[in-house]
Amino acid sequence: MQRSAADIDVVIIGSGFAGIGMAVKLRQMGHEDFVVWEREAEVGGTWLVNTYPGCACDVQSHLYSFSFEPKPDWSRTFSPQAEIRSYLDHCVDKYGLREHIRFNTELARAHYNDETGLWELHDGKGGFCTARVLVSGMGTLSRASIPDFPGLDQFDGKVFHSQQWDHDYALQGKRVAVIGTGASAVQLVPEIAPQLAGLDLYQRTPPWIMPKWDHPVPKWIQGLFRRLPASQNLYRKLLYWFLEFRATAFTLAPWILKLLQPQARRNIKRQVEDPVLRAKLTPDYVLGCKRILLSNNYYPALCRDNVNVITSGIARFTADGVIDQAGIERKVDAVILATGFAATEPLPPGVLTGRGGVDITTAWASTGPQAYKGTTLSGFPNLFLLAGPNTGLGHSSMVFMLESQIQYVMDALAKMDARQVHAVELQPVALEAFNARLQRKLAGTVWMKGGCQSWYLDRSGKNVTLWPYFTWQFRLATRRFDIENYACHALGASGNEDGLELKARAA
Repeated sequence: MQRSAADIDVVIIGSGFAGIGMAVKLRQMGHEDFVVWEREAEVGGTWLVNTYPGCACDVQSHLYSFSFEPKPDWSRTFSPQAEIRSYLDHCVDKYGLREHIRFNTELARAHYNDETGLWELHDGKGGFCTARVLVSGMGTLSRASIPDFPGLDQFDGKVFHSQQWDHDYALQGKRVAVIGTGASAVQLVPEIAPQLAGLDLYQRTPPWIMPKWDHPVPKWIQGLFRRLPASQNLYRKLLYWFLEFRATAFTLAPWILKLLQPQARRNIKRQVEDPVLRAKLTPDYVLGCKRILLSNNYYPALCRDNVNVITSGIARFTADGVIDQAGIERKVDAVILATGFAATEPLPPGVLTGRGGVDITTAWASTGPQAYKGTTLSGFPNLFLLAGPNTGLGHSSMVFMLESQIQYVMDALAKMDARQVHAVELQPVALEAFNARLQRKLAGTVWMKGGCQSWYLDRSGKNVTLWPYFTWQFRLATRRFDIENYACHALGASGNEDGLELKARAA
């Protein structure tokens, strides 16, 4: 790769699946002029910081992993958090990435300098560097969502979010309020309920929950995959197409999901005998409108004598408890916020500013988060978002989507190098046309027609998180960098943006 005037040619933010995958491909293609900024002391991203009891993946292990680095000895069908984090650590060491990672380095601000055509990066400790290319691997599930409950700051007990689990706080014998009934709560509630004196679960909307076909992977299967890698590859492909078939129901024929609802109701009836509790736990929206959750022990945990499911909503907190909308106060020692993530507001104001000093939150103010193929933005030259807007899935593995985006970025870098292009900048018409098609497609999906309010939607009701097609269609859309949809710039003789020259966009 031709060196630019930048301190670093490529800076990657984050060392989760996105950042590690990008770094591996750079090294494999001979690009060594890059660094990874990681705010934590270790790698892993969301699989490092989420350590709550029961934390595990809800996509099968052999698909929720890199295609270029298969792991034959996954311990379970659905991997627990520690094993996934260990896998990412293994990838870092195997591909020699550790020397490229700057730990304890949090991005405070990234600004595109119009004059130099470089990204200026400031970390949280006062450090600074410039980069020609900025790749964000921060993802959409990295910022904890903490609702502004009245009086929460006046509660004298322990308060923490599920993402920031306090392992030093002893739960044994405590009275605990868990706020939220999403994916995190469904995993952690069964783990902590047996040790508590009492658990009050505050539910706004019940999730649809299906059985989780999770089991230990037999040693002979692990040995087979180790000795015959082709057998593991075949299994991965079968898993992929099995899950891909589910996209038909989510995106093309939501009526199929209604046919599956009786099965989900039977799952509730089979595990919950109390008709009053069963009514509380039965959703009134179409299966799949919110994320379908997998669990075998959530409903039994809610049937315990020491667990109380509260659906009347939270009015306010007191110094030693919670008052619901019915005016009933319940004393608790601790509050656990299982309230998810700010997926529709992935970046706070002031962190990322593009051409002309435009903040990315300002660029998204009227439209909500949007990008071209979930990856690039108009007005933000040489910025690539991994796991960007509308790349999320309701049916398959995000790692597949990330690898597709990484291929798109790698092809962009190759074409920029071949054409001696300093910067590529998405044409606004491409961004507008792509997202218009995307939203038209989303309008017919279960996520928009299923009768629920989910974290997939922003405050205006627009779906800014999910990909509404099959994942193989995303792979086809990102297999090559379509440079014809970008303005291409080369540095002028002065080496500054005042000498930027628009280059012909050669095919």
